[in-house]
Amino acid sequence: MTGDESGDLTGRRLGNYRIDGVLGKGGMSVTYKATDVRLGRKVALKVIGDHLGADAEFRERFVDEARNTSAIDHANVVPLYDFGELEGMLYIAMRMVDGGDLAGLISGGPIAPVRSLTMLDQVADALDTLHNRGLVHLDVKPANVLVTSKETSREHVYVADFGLTRRGATGHRTRGGDFLGSPTYAAPEHLRGEPLDGRTDQYALTCVLYACLTGSPPFKGDVQTVIKGHLNGEPPAISRIVGLPAAIDEVIRKGMAKNPADRYPNCVEMIAAARRALGPLASSNEPPGPPGQAAAATVQQAVPHQARQNTPPQGEGGPVHPYGGQQPGYSQQGPGPQGPPPGYGPPPQQGGYPQQGGFQQGPPPGYGPPQHQGGFQQQGGFQQGPPPGYGPPPQQQGGFQPKKKSGGAKWIWIIVGVLVVAGAIVAAIFVFSDSGSGNGPQTTAPNIPVGPGGSQSQSPQSSLKAPPTSISIKPSS
Repeated sequence: MTGDESGDLTGRRLGNYRIDGVLGKGGMSVTYKATDVRLGRKVALKVIGDHLGADAEFRERFVDEARNTSAIDHANVVPLYDFGELEGMLYIAMRMVDGGDLAGLISGGPIAPVRSLTMLDQVADALDTLHNRGLVHLDVKPANVLVTSKETSREHVYVADFGLTRRGATGHRTRGGDFLGSPTYAAPEHLRGEPLDGRTDQYALTCVLYACLTGSPPFKGDVQTVIKGHLNGEPPAISRIVGLPAAIDEVIRKGMAKNPADRYPNCVEMIAAARRALGPLASSNEPPGPPGQAAAATVQQAVPHQARQNTPPQGEGGPVHPYGGQQPGYSQQGPGPQGPPPGYGPPPQQGGYPQQGGFQQGPPPGYGPPQHQGGFQQQGGFQQGPPPGYGPPPQQQGGFQPKKKSGGAKWIWIIVGVLVVAGAIVAAIFVFSDSGSGNGPQTTAPNIPVGPGGSQSQSPQSSLKAPPTSISIKPSS
């Protein structure tokens, strides 16, 4: 049996493998979903058709992939079951991973930091194991990271496609000089054909981390634009694309340093640095939002619970504290609450429910205003206006005080009262003074002469002598 020009062997049988469908196509092979009829298990069968197998260079790389894959016994490297050649076609039978790949996840947009770091930490560990054996993968990209949730309680990833893996190699190219690999995630030394080591894969893994957190690779555009970016450009800051701390930008810069000597010692350390840079957000299950949200999210997760309890909720205008709290209300320095909650008047400057330090929400429901002169006058006050049902607090110091009458009218009535009392006192003095001197009111009318020729008779007092014209003064002895 020979393969057709399209390379599709679906429905046919190759040795003990029944080919059920196409999983994917690469530059030199086709991967099929197949069944091992001897064992009754599903496998991923990678095949080079006879029209490609005749190329000695393709055959060499394909055999290298089988040897390199089988040499790595790691939980995050796709296990190899079988390798051989049948009817002029080379094949590799590998574990069938029931899931998708990381490229499919990234196509949906940014991935939550905790999920990104959990998956890439597994990739990093697999790559470091490869590097410790002197091998370099050379084609680290999202499409070669297989993801499944069917095998363990968490998402499990496999690093796949070891077709370009080399030991102590320089930048790998075809004999015709064509670059082999994905330029979207290629390190500068790989593009230039310089010596390679594990730091080359670290550069590519950092690009993959960038894509997970932002939803796209660091350099985009046509092939030449992407290559120029890797050779000479700096990736756009992640913190300007999504709401993540600026510290993650330094991790990306170091992991994608143009000089391999400036990168991290290994891939696991790069992921650990990213975890530290993200801080509390490294545990976030939410994909990063727009830029500008990082500070608020970091503070919200970093501030202790009790401190967050005393922080005014956004948009409510004031702190919400437990009854009887000691914290001052609208007195903090700098930007703070913008006013009392809707429906309340302006907060009093002093006064409040009778408790030292005040409380923050007025008296408990069901209590009327405490019986104190001037309303809520105790030192410290409360911070959010009167309890529900009370009118707005007055502006003057002292809390809720009843409205005073006009001062002018009050004083007029006082003056009038004083004048009335004073007049009564004066009248009483005159009356009682006359009766005390014997000249009280007469019971008979006096004889009043009308004039010299009056017809009235003279009263007995008219015969009295005239008063003396002079008085003699006797010297004292």
